[in-house]
Amino acid sequence: MNTSLLNPFNITYPTAVQASLPSQCSLARFDSSGRFVAAGRSDGSAAIWDLETRAAVRWLEGHVKGITNVDWSRNSRFVLTSSKDWNVIVWDLASDIDPPQRKTTIRFDAPVSSASFHPRNSQIILALLHPGDAYLVDLRKKYRGRVELEEVQDDSDEELGASQRSAMTVAQFDPTGRHIFIGTSTGSILVFNTRTKTMVARHKISGAGVMKGFDFAKSGRRLVTNSSDRTLRQFTLPVYPPPNADAEYTEQELEPTHKFSDPINRIAWHAMSFSPDGEWLAGGAADPASHKIYIWDIANDGQLASTLDGGREPLMHVHWHPSKPAIVSTTNHGNILIWHCPSPERWGAFAGGFEEVDENVEYEEREDEFDIEDESVLAERKMKQEDEEVDIIVDYPRVNGDEDEFTWADDEPDEDIRGWRMKIVMEDELDVI
Repeated sequence: MNTSLLNPFNITYPTAVQASLPSQCSLARFDSSGRFVAAGRSDGSAAIWDLETRAAVRWLEGHVKGITNVDWSRNSRFVLTSSKDWNVIVWDLASDIDPPQRKTTIRFDAPVSSASFHPRNSQIILALLHPGDAYLVDLRKKYRGRVELEEVQDDSDEELGASQRSAMTVAQFDPTGRHIFIGTSTGSILVFNTRTKTMVARHKISGAGVMKGFDFAKSGRRLVTNSSDRTLRQFTLPVYPPPNADAEYTEQELEPTHKFSDPINRIAWHAMSFSPDGEWLAGGAADPASHKIYIWDIANDGQLASTLDGGREPLMHVHWHPSKPAIVSTTNHGNILIWHCPSPERWGAFAGGFEEVDENVEYEEREDEFDIEDESVLAERKMKQEDEEVDIIVDYPRVNGDEDEFTWADDEPDEDIRGWRMKIVMEDELDVI
């Protein structure tokens, strides 16, 4: 289909399965371009799938136990895999061999539940270990180190002792990379400043239970949480002040703007993902007998818009395309389902004023419709249209200290430059290697 005939502003939600890829994976995630999908498998390997050819173009074989998370760097050159074998591996897809070259291997002293790149620098990595400890690892020469992120305890918490303190169950950077959000087993959200590694806020969520997952809208101002009470909650986040010398933090209870659940079946949720424009939310249901994705319309008071049925293979993970109405989901049998939104061609895009009709009608010609107009007049009119100013205003909220956070993250930048291309490795080359 000619994509120029589609309305680029008509971003909706997917409605049908476009392709099924037999990958034997448990989770999958789009890269920033949307062309490639990284899929983690339970045998410790991962694969990079090219959605244009629908074939695996790279195999990442370095773990001996199941993959717990995969993540892409900003421009998709580096891929991160975390595993139950206590390791986090960073792969360089710019290498000329398959499997790609390992850029870094980070060893921990416990199974890794999840790990992710900093949004601005792939040399900064956030890792969450199975016992409930979160670490920020910095691989840059100037800042090299590994820092554990610890919750600030008040007097009542200290009386309970270390054995009864809440464990960290989910950890994720916000889209700007300024803050790290961590969910706990007691239903709290801890916010840490990435540069100083200090806690700047703690939010208690009433009735949430154990935090199981986070996802941010692209703007970073809205957060959706998944918790053990089988409810997804959306919050509008406050603006956090920069950290001060006294290490003060904000204690605030957040009230959700929307709650999403299945009131009839009361099913839990494996994962959720915002659409690129933040107007839709996809929730992957933990239904043991079917593959269902719920789509809610955020712009319309969070009402349920549709339920996508992917068959009888239960869902494991879901992730939305970074720029299109497309979703990738995985099944418990290891298949990757690519969901899309079938769109009819808009023949009216060929000419302004073109009108589509259901049946033939008699056309009445205007008196001056086919009059030949002077070319100089047409050229002058076109020049005037090009000179017209287009009013585009983008307002990003900023607070004091933002520049310090971005300068720190951009210091010693990585090699993930825009415009690099993955080399196509032919089968003959693999035989030679």
